[in-house]
Amino acid sequence: MKAATWQGKRDVRVQEVPDPRIEEPTDAIVEVTSTAICGSDLHLYEVLGPFMTPGDVLGHEPMGVVRETGNAVPNLEPGDRVVIPFNIACGQCYYCAQRLYTQCERTQVREQGKGAALFGYTKLYGQVPGGQAELLRVPQAHFGPVKIPDSAPDERFLFLSDVLPTAWQAVEYADVPDGGSCVVLGLGPIGQMAARIARHRGAGTVLGVDLVDERLEMAQRHGVDTLDLRTVKDVGDAVRERTDGRGADAVIDAVGMEAHGAPVSTLVQQFATLLPNRIAEKAFTTAGLDRMSALYTAIDAVRRGGTVSLSGVYGGMADPMPMMTLFDKQIQLRMGQANVRAWTDDILPLLTGDGDPLGVDDLTTHRVPLDEASDAYAMFQAKRDGAIKVVLKP
Repeated sequence: MKAATWQGKRDVRVQEVPDPRIEEPTDAIVEVTSTAICGSDLHLYEVLGPFMTPGDVLGHEPMGVVRETGNAVPNLEPGDRVVIPFNIACGQCYYCAQRLYTQCERTQVREQGKGAALFGYTKLYGQVPGGQAELLRVPQAHFGPVKIPDSAPDERFLFLSDVLPTAWQAVEYADVPDGGSCVVLGLGPIGQMAARIARHRGAGTVLGVDLVDERLEMAQRHGVDTLDLRTVKDVGDAVRERTDGRGADAVIDAVGMEAHGAPVSTLVQQFATLLPNRIAEKAFTTAGLDRMSALYTAIDAVRRGGTVSLSGVYGGMADPMPMMTLFDKQIQLRMGQANVRAWTDDILPLLTGDGDPLGVDDLTTHRVPLDEASDAYAMFQAKRDGAIKVVLKP
């Protein structure tokens, strides 16, 4: 089969790789019909390369049609259309019983000290072949896959794999009061949907912050007020001006370690990618530094007693935190990978009912054949041609 494979920093190639097969009774084989490039895939494209091996199959946002199942997958049959959550969970262990599927005890990557395995995401998370491919082996298929209607278009449901549950959890963790204010830092796919979900769930003021024209315009189409980082000198001051001088009730950081405006940390990240892999892995896991500008902005812009919700990925172990400010402002801080299956039942009715209340049909900007994945990664990384969300078609 064909698959998008990692070959080195900024080097993604579509190659022929062996077809997956059933390895465990709880496996399924899915023929992928749509699969997306995630913003966190760009971390592999750039700074997390030391944890990759040439030939690793990328991708964790797939959907498709079931072709084969193991004998312990009673809920799926060949021909079922399914979306595959990016995290792999059993649905039965201690953590799954608490709906903390990202911490599943059956799939934890204990040799790396990490939580549940993820599709297509480095040796830190199990080095499980990903979904930017023609076929995908799905472990724990008795629990993970979400069945969807036969007749609906792929992209109405594709984002159940990651974007929608991640944005939903970001808003849930933000705990925005009814009629309250919410700031979303970063208007990539997660930020776009977090802003729309916050409005849908009753926030009175939703303010999106970015510096890319197409992202700002997309947010505005969905009733989100925006701040352009190219013209706003201080985001915290601008937020306080709109919130009676207090700051926002909640701030969602949908940027993470790729934030602009931190030249020293950027240089450290880039230098680490040039080291031999074993040394670079040690540097990232014991002394890594992120670009923390977005998080510092969130802490500044939130009101006293407010909540900061982190959905952007951070990977450093030596990141300086402004503990005095966090303590003094009595800020609540919540974060973590999205527990996808915890939220899919809440989101599905919004995709299958009348209309499109979350504006899901207005998120994809590019649809590209899988064969062109290399160029698609380069375009998305450079934010060329208005690329906000890229979907690959095997």
